Amino acid sequence: MNETNSKDTPLHAMNPLSRFSDRAADYAKHRPSYPTPAIDVILEGLGEPSQLVAADIGAGTGISSRLLAERGVRVIAIEPNAAMREAASPHPLVEFREGTAEATNLPDASVDLVTCFQSFHWFNPEPTLQEFRRILKSNGRLAVVWNDRECNEEFTANYSCIIQAASNNHPAEKRMVCADPLFSNPHFPNVRCLTFEYQQELDLEGLIGRAQSVSYIPKEGQVQQQLISDLQELYAGACNEQGFVYLVYSTNVYVANNW
Repeated sequence: MNETNSKDTPLHAMNPLSRFSDRAADYAKHRPSYPTPAIDVILEGLGEPSQLVAADIGAGTGISSRLLAERGVRVIAIEPNAAMREAASPHPLVEFREGTAEATNLPDASVDLVTCFQSFHWFNPEPTLQEFRRILKSNGRLAVVWNDRECNEEFTANYSCIIQAASNNHPAEKRMVCADPLFSNPHFPNVRCLTFEYQQELDLEGLIGRAQSVSYIPKEGQVQQQLISDLQELYAGACNEQGFVYLVYSTNVYVANNW
């Protein structure tokens, strides 16, 4: 089955464990970070960060794991893809382990915080949320985070149109529907959603690298050549005197306590 044409197929059935293997370098170099207030909200009320243990699930190359570690949190970064783990920059408070969202291999009630940055849409939600409940302490917290491109901003909207065309309107482009399982799961009541604005500064290499870090964008062939041409044209019409363009995101943080 061609996944780009199977719009009813759940994302967790679309080879999530190895689909980023050939994107690790672009992912590590060109994916956006997350705004400081988003990390503040995730940690708020949990106590002294240096006393916390977090499981960052689907950690990729450790962008989010390092943000938590920079606050003093000890982070267990769960990532099933070896190429992504190997591309991660090291941090003394981040330990990468092989595992999945549905089977983290962590002990019961062993972490204070579970986070999923830009990853929850690739998980099978029911067993994943059961697993999160199992590994969280009784006063633990779950935070699910997405950087969603802000389509009301002209440059970002034009970039999104190029990505959608190159991906043949891949269903992951509408991944925000995947937050719905949080609101219906009895283990995590009182889900709150908070939104923050974030800008990613990119030169031309960064803009192309950002696009090529997307797992459902072809990396060769006519579609890829057209993608690069379209991005070059978009960049040329929008870059500032310093040679930068800006992608604007709405960073949506879903916070749920299991108490």
